[in-house]
Amino acid sequence: MHLLHRLRCPWTSDATAPPSGYRGAYAELVAASYLRAQHLRILRRNFRWGRSGELDIVAREDDTLVICEVKSTISPQSGAPSRAINHSKRRRLRLGAYNWLRLLGRSVPVRFDIVEVYLTPAQRPRVIWRQNVFPLRAREDRTSPD
Repeated sequence: MHLLHRLRCPWTSDATAPPSGYRGAYAELVAASYLRAQHLRILRRNFRWGRSGELDIVAREDDTLVICEVKSTISPQSGAPSRAINHSKRRRLRLGAYNWLRLLGRSVPVRFDIVEVYLTPAQRPRVIWRQNVFPLRAREDRTSPD
């Protein structure tokens, strides 16, 4: 099996780095390769619903549905890419999970993961997989108090 996350980035310097749209697509390929190597089954990439909703990677680990958001950077000085996942993005990810479950027609355990991909030119991508970063239901969405 070809493991993309073990190859060097295809550009040689920050000056020759491709546009961010290409980098994002490449980071999603790297993340999917990494997750497959971790024995997750990739069910779908770029699952879209509505006009503005998209799940980067929908996977399965045993009986758990895993929703993975992929964030990447070419500049490690800018901090962790996962910092870009704010309240609004979490809400959209939850909505995507509910849409997937609706299509599935049954309820299964859901986990939200973040895969950070550090794309350093001419080096192997560094992948950090953060598992179970937030619950399916937001605290403010719950009907009963904690």
